[in-house]
Amino acid sequence: MSRAFVTTTQFLALLIGGGIAYINAQSAAGKGWRLHVIFLRLFLFFPWLFLDKAIVNQPFPVQFRVRLEGLGPTYIKLGQILSLREDLLPRSITEELSAHLLDRLPAMPTERYLQLVEEQLGQPLETAYRWIDPKPLGSASLAQTHRARLITHEKVVIKLLKPGVRELIITDTRLMRLFSMFLQVFFSRYQPRRIVNEFANYTLREVDLRFEADNAEVFAGNFKDRPEIRFPKIYRRVSTRDMLTMEYFRGLKPDAPSVALLTREERDRVTDLGISALIQMIFQDGFFHADLHPGNLIIFPDGTVGFIDLGMVGRFERDMRKRVFYYFYSLVGGDPENAARYLISLTYARSAEDMELFRRAVSELYGRWLRSSGFQEFSLAQVILQSIMLAGRYHISYPSEIILMVKAMVTVEGVANILAPDLNLADSARPQVRRLLFNQFNPINLLKDSALVVPEMLEIINRSPLILSEGLKKLESSLSEKPPSRRLSGSSAAILGGFSILAGAVVVAFEGPWPVWAGLFAFAAILTLRKQPQ
Repeated sequence: MSRAFVTTTQFLALLIGGGIAYINAQSAAGKGWRLHVIFLRLFLFFPWLFLDKAIVNQPFPVQFRVRLEGLGPTYIKLGQILSLREDLLPRSITEELSAHLLDRLPAMPTERYLQLVEEQLGQPLETAYRWIDPKPLGSASLAQTHRARLITHEKVVIKLLKPGVRELIITDTRLMRLFSMFLQVFFSRYQPRRIVNEFANYTLREVDLRFEADNAEVFAGNFKDRPEIRFPKIYRRVSTRDMLTMEYFRGLKPDAPSVALLTREERDRVTDLGISALIQMIFQDGFFHADLHPGNLIIFPDGTVGFIDLGMVGRFERDMRKRVFYYFYSLVGGDPENAARYLISLTYARSAEDMELFRRAVSELYGRWLRSSGFQEFSLAQVILQSIMLAGRYHISYPSEIILMVKAMVTVEGVANILAPDLNLADSARPQVRRLLFNQFNPINLLKDSALVVPEMLEIINRSPLILSEGLKKLESSLSEKPPSRRLSGSSAAILGGFSILAGAVVVAFEGPWPVWAGLFAFAAILTLRKQPQ
């Protein structure tokens, strides 16, 4: 109950502060004398007396960020997600959250950390670890990490969830869902209910470290044939829901000063690996790192690349992955019209008119990008980001996975530009995207995909005599019992029904998903036969 009170108080303070920020903006524009502004000033004067003046007199984006920080870890994570939603929120808010949102929190004392690790192990530390560094590697809103060495000599990192964080997040997400129902009534344009639900799903997975362990192993499996791209090994026997022990990666961060000592060939190799890894994650596997930043990328001395901090991932189902791939292929291939068309297929729109206006704006944006010679100022990732920002103007929104994908692309492009300032991401990605396209339509791969549906096709063939028998019975019944109709005779209906069954069989042979199409066509045939006028 106390958490609900604190959250409600901060929420109301933010609303009042927003009203005061509006009054200040109107006054600065010379409109402070308007009747509604005067009325609002009088209405907010009394509550203003009880608010922290150092916060409430700031611009609204600053107030918003400070209130999120004051509410703790859950809302800090929410701010990180909202900083990406330029399709929904004003840029002033997303920029404030991106630039100034606090996520480096004070570390818990070493003694307390070691005590919690021992509790998670259920046995003395000495039975599992030879050494744990008393100095933390990092202390974020959710967890704290320390270097260590296992009893079997492997160098590892221990990531431990901070005490009470899970319970706090569960409570906060419940309250958020209640608030989002209220906000949905007044701010439906920003889709607060959908944003909160997506955020809750992601964050609740982040506070169960077993999901991060699973993610690391999935990535390692996806890249098992590419040893030059590495993911940390997970030590399950010393990992729990609240604690994760994983391989320690010793290398350079892309923004470290010592990276400048690498040769041009080494930097080009690292850049190519990073871009190709991201392309495979997004367009081939449909499973990608959704929290990429320079701190989560490691450059090893041998020129290989590693990815860490895998708690937040994006997933694309098969249909979504194909549409995203065709969008990206059209874009790097210089086809703005098709790129806009595929992008629109990924969006949510309030009306068809908004969708058409958005399509035209995006096509024009892509056309200007293709005619631009300065890719540093108008790069591939930036043009995709600008198309996301355009969406808010036309009341268009994207699934959260699309936003996470764009963030990953912008990050990789930014890192690549640190290593190779003259890089053109579109040129670097084009050969790899074409290779994926040819691989997708490789006859061997098509045969493999077809083999997966052979059991379903055999089952349909096995059942087809029964379906045809029922069709013939309906045909005989129609010929003997039903008089001709002005709309459709019994024989014509039976023929149409048979054609529907035959068309269903053709679709089954060449399209998918097989059972659904077969059922629909068979059902249509039966309805056609049964619903004739008596």
